Amino acid sequence: MLMTVAEAIIKYMQEEEGIEVIFGYPGGAVIGFYDALYNSSLKHVLVRHEQGAAHAADGYARSTGKVGVCVATSGPGATNLTTGIATAYMDSVPIVAITGQVKTSAIGKDSFQEVDTRGITMPITKHNYLITDPHEALRIVKEAFYIAKTGRKGPVLIDIPSDIFLSKIEYSVPSKVELLGYKPNYEPHPLQIKRAAQLIKESEKPIILAGGGVIASEASQELIKFAERINAPVVTTLMGKGAIPETHELSCGFIGMHGAAYANYAINDSDLIIAIGVRFSDRSTGKVETFAPNAKIIHIDIDPAEIGKNVQPYVPIVADAKRALEKLIEVVEPKTNPIWWEKIKDWKNKYPLRYRMSNEVIKPQYVIERIYELTKGEAIVVTEVGQNQMWAAQYYKVKRPRQFITSGGLGTMGFGFPAAIGAQIGNKDKVVIDIAGDGSIQMNIQELATAASEKLPVKIFILNNSCLGMVRQWQELFYERRYSCTLLDVAPDFEKLAEAYGAYGRRVEKIEELDEAIEWALNINDSPVIVDIKVNREENVFPMIPAGGSIDKMLID
Repeated sequence: MLMTVAEAIIKYMQEEEGIEVIFGYPGGAVIGFYDALYNSSLKHVLVRHEQGAAHAADGYARSTGKVGVCVATSGPGATNLTTGIATAYMDSVPIVAITGQVKTSAIGKDSFQEVDTRGITMPITKHNYLITDPHEALRIVKEAFYIAKTGRKGPVLIDIPSDIFLSKIEYSVPSKVELLGYKPNYEPHPLQIKRAAQLIKESEKPIILAGGGVIASEASQELIKFAERINAPVVTTLMGKGAIPETHELSCGFIGMHGAAYANYAINDSDLIIAIGVRFSDRSTGKVETFAPNAKIIHIDIDPAEIGKNVQPYVPIVADAKRALEKLIEVVEPKTNPIWWEKIKDWKNKYPLRYRMSNEVIKPQYVIERIYELTKGEAIVVTEVGQNQMWAAQYYKVKRPRQFITSGGLGTMGFGFPAAIGAQIGNKDKVVIDIAGDGSIQMNIQELATAASEKLPVKIFILNNSCLGMVRQWQELFYERRYSCTLLDVAPDFEKLAEAYGAYGRRVEKIEELDEAIEWALNINDSPVIVDIKVNREENVFPMIPAGGSIDKMLID
């Protein structure tokens, strides 16, 4: 069956990979692909900026566990994708990005809208391709999806010249993928499992540190079963939120720069850390030389490059988190750890997450608490980056994996709203909320047109403090309140802006207006909603570990 490469790629994505939706923005180098889409049943979501396409594909992937797909043209279209690709790379999210390229005869001649997309994205993709032979197209596309969703998941980019899209080929898909040198190891070594079980038996103060790898491997139930068997507290990284229900009696919140004080004290005082699907980033460990000085570490990760990169483990286990936990459950002996639990409960009592309530101003922490209570903890929560992100992480207790979506490793402002669009498309019957700041939301505010066009009822709650809150906080604490370029005294009327895009908008300036506005937003199901909430400008996120500080040396308030 002869067809164009563009038609063959679309057919393959639908029939072989089960792709239901792609996010993109057309241009000259991808016009052949978009022409093939014209008669296709594959849903395409037209974003208003290519960065929005990458973030939407990312949010779709994180919230569903499926591969997200985004498309952009050559040159600026491709470069606009790079921030979103880097975001997915840092957080190990499976997306496939398809970019157009100038025709093969024009490559390397500084042609109109030509950039070396493959070279630019090499450091921020798990793998990438430039297709120069149309007969290799389906093999490459099959490999791209395989690489994105296996092993340590991540983004893969396929750069396709415009003439390759239009070339005619036979539709013939390789029966399997064969990649020399790429053989992810899923099964843990039996000896390492035995060594880990012995360490757990000997420990008096064990703690489990669960990261995004637990969610990526669908290992939440195994994690809970394992934690209950050894009666160990479970802390998470920011990316691991949802790996265990935060209402579970063994859950102790997330650690790190703005983690709960009791979580940070617990991991730093432990004698054994069972780290699963984490990379021991600086935001989690603080000063690595002083991190958990008395703890032996069992590090389970599917990526061997992460073992020993930041923290040296006592027992390394290169394996899929789900398979490793299944094997550990089989061999570990039950434990109780009563003295350890007494100490943790004491820390929880002494150092709870807290803030000073006021009736004069709206406290952002209170806003998150009310959103949590009025949604009964069931919403999919997507965040922007900054103070809004940390307050959401602290005060919205998530119940399940893929419920809390945030840019962790790259810390990308502007991520939240387009990611929420992707999450809403992937979860049509669920409430999707974007917790935003007034700075971050403006970075991709144009995607209101996308959400309105698709009639997506994403709820955007802006914690509006008229400043770039997290940088301002640092300036207050460490730079004598020298607020250099962080005060946003000129800003749009977000209520009117929402209406201009055909969405709904509302402003909240008094605390007694808050609940009604939240409930109003939750009841709208045919359009995006902005609730602009005026909060205290000089409210800070605590606890806080100063840059380069030790995890147990926090500013509490």
